[in-house]
Amino acid sequence: MSMARTGTPYENARIQSFFKTLKYDECPSLEGCEYAIFDDVLARIPFFIEEVYNRKMLHSALGYRSPNDFEELLLIQENNSVHRQTLLTLTVHS
Repeated sequence: MSMARTGTPYENARIQSFFKTLKYDECPSLEGCEYAIFDDVLARIPFFIEEVYNRKMLHSALGYRSPNDFEELLLIQENNSVHRQTLLTLTVHS
């Protein structure tokens, strides 16, 4: 199943990457899942996004920072009148 519009394959890769993260970090083994019904899934996913994905997961595109830490740095730089480009320039390791 594709989540992308026709002709935009990269959008599908992003959502597949998120679902892989959700699958392995929220429910690493079948024994660890506590989902009895679909409503359990609906209740748990917002928690996963806010508490795990945005606060704890380190993202290489953000300089190995969590999204919350990255946004906090942006706000600090805006308050200190530092240009955004400074923060967004990352060293790429190959």
